[in-house]
Amino acid sequence: MRRPRSPRSDKPARGRGSRADASAQVGLPPVGVAEVVERDADGDLFVRLARAEEGAALVRLAPDRGERAAGAPGLGDRLLVRFQTIEGGEVEARLIKRLGQSAHRILGVVRKARGEVRIEPVDRRAKESLLIPQFEGRDLRDGDLVLAQVGGTAERRYGPKRGKVLEVVGREDDPRAASLLAIHAHGIPTGFSADAEAEADAAEPPTLAGRTDLRELPLVTIDPPDARDHDDAVFAEPDDDARNAGGWIVWVAIADVAAYVRPGSALDVAAREKGNSVYFPDRVEPMLPEVLSAGLCSLREGEPRACLAVRMVFDKDGRKRTHRFHRGLMRSAAKLSYEEAQAAIDGRPGDQAATLMERVLTPLFAAYATLKQGRDARSPLEIESAERRIHFGADGQIAQITPRASLPAHKLIEEFMIQANVCAAETLEQRRTPLIYRVHDTPSDEKVQSLVDFLGTLGVAWSKGQAPSTARFNRLLADTRDGPHAEIVNEVVLRTQMQAIYDTDNIGHFGLNLPRYAHFTSPIRRYADLIVHRALVRALALGDDGLADTDIARLKDTAERITMAERRAMAAERDATDRYVASFLADRIGAEFEGRITGVTRFGLFVRLAETGADGLVPIASLGTEYFIHDETAHALVGERSGARWRLGREVEVRLKEATPITGGLLFEMLSEPEAGEAGVPRRRGPKPRRRERYPRGRRR
Repeated sequence: MRRPRSPRSDKPARGRGSRADASAQVGLPPVGVAEVVERDADGDLFVRLARAEEGAALVRLAPDRGERAAGAPGLGDRLLVRFQTIEGGEVEARLIKRLGQSAHRILGVVRKARGEVRIEPVDRRAKESLLIPQFEGRDLRDGDLVLAQVGGTAERRYGPKRGKVLEVVGREDDPRAASLLAIHAHGIPTGFSADAEAEADAAEPPTLAGRTDLRELPLVTIDPPDARDHDDAVFAEPDDDARNAGGWIVWVAIADVAAYVRPGSALDVAAREKGNSVYFPDRVEPMLPEVLSAGLCSLREGEPRACLAVRMVFDKDGRKRTHRFHRGLMRSAAKLSYEEAQAAIDGRPGDQAATLMERVLTPLFAAYATLKQGRDARSPLEIESAERRIHFGADGQIAQITPRASLPAHKLIEEFMIQANVCAAETLEQRRTPLIYRVHDTPSDEKVQSLVDFLGTLGVAWSKGQAPSTARFNRLLADTRDGPHAEIVNEVVLRTQMQAIYDTDNIGHFGLNLPRYAHFTSPIRRYADLIVHRALVRALALGDDGLADTDIARLKDTAERITMAERRAMAAERDATDRYVASFLADRIGAEFEGRITGVTRFGLFVRLAETGADGLVPIASLGTEYFIHDETAHALVGERSGARWRLGREVEVRLKEATPITGGLLFEMLSEPEAGEAGVPRRRGPKPRRRERYPRGRRR
């Protein structure tokens, strides 16, 4: 259970959601409605009883055996399940059926052959196709992407399931097919109502009335080179107060979206439903109409824009002394990319950056150097994550896939935004105004124990009973960074962390090591930030368009909705990227690649290619002729007879066997040899016994 702390406390109590044994499951009904809320590194799904509290225990969903392929569950689904106690006293949930209309719909591609019309599902979890009556499919074309209803006329007892096409959503050969598929597969809301569009079109440029004039302050935006909306602008200068020698004044100005999206308006209804903008490699599904998101709310260079700005004062050690919010009118002095800003500070300024060096860029980076001292003292979690960027050519096809760079300029903006977010949370707490926090729980005891067990297999010490902290995790990462296990330790530490969520109860932010935190800096693309803006307007009496009583009454529900919307968006973005990568690699079947094992499951190995960052599966059936056992503690597959092992983090060579753009699936053949191990049956280490799982050659799950 989460234990809320007093708003005045600096040490938040941490929740302890867990996958507990049967003794902690007292009160679970034999059958109940549950929601799928988490997927672990092995691909297992975990459910929580519907309407249960956030801290309630999670229960593993027993793997489906394939009978319900078209209705395979996923994150966010509501299920009717049966709770059963299994070997070792663990409770698992067995799927009875999915609930709601989505259980009977699939997104698929039309295949016409030998007089038949079939719908092949685009979800990799689904394996059964639907048969469409020929007279109903006569107007469909091979390769059409369709939304289909499971069940139809003349349903047959045996053979393929019947279906009915509800909507044609696109073509599989459309360069934008991957994002279209992701949008429909995950139910991403698209477009806007006529009323919302009309409200956006009626918006007018801001005036100085009721605002602080910040137009002479040389605030600049620093964003990715292809950014269309600009939420934030920054400026820094030395503090001339003799009592704060070596200190800095930092300004962060954020687009004043609350001035245009009023509580209860059609725009507000649409934004709350969407929860956030969704960013695909080739397009954006915005939370607000483009006339606002890329227009009046975007901090365009040289144009007056309404903003909510915070002026922060830091001492020479990077500790914040004071802050104050202003509702202002600003004019961006320049639009820079991260690369331009970094090149300028590295001695290679472009024409525009050169004119900003003395007044803007040099002070910005000097202020960041000071703030970084405070950040280092705070010791937020320093996990490295590899991101990839997909580049498209003029023809709409993928030109290349490259790693996304991490520059000091990125970290500068990140730290300035973090500090502004902290100021928002502090101000609202001080004014006793309700708000939605961004919270991140401490890793559960179960996850920490799994980490300790795993580190033991590498000979890396972690004192049992030692409370997890960001400093302790960072020390572990630093100690292993130059060794052979650096990437695997980084990966397992990442998987040990809980997911951040939005909540009206504050438990602090573990990853950032902050007692209070709220999202304030991206109101164009996140509804959470818009709510915080309204709260600040109300708390500081900055206008009549602040947080409404109706907003306050449903804050808890809003927090839950936008948390699910965020996860929905992340899943959709990931699926679209996987499909684009599979399309990019489709003409390289048979090619050999270097990669690294990034996932070890009961059904095979996931390998990430060094060249593109693409992830694909090596099925367990292709690894050899013996049975393999999944050693959860060691994150390895171990041969039952030989002891040969495949472990997480190992560098390997693979051959691409299949690339399926429509599903985003990649299938690899392992070329490397396994590591030698001790012959005989490996035993699972750790306190929690679990059944061994064997897989003969030729059998796939």
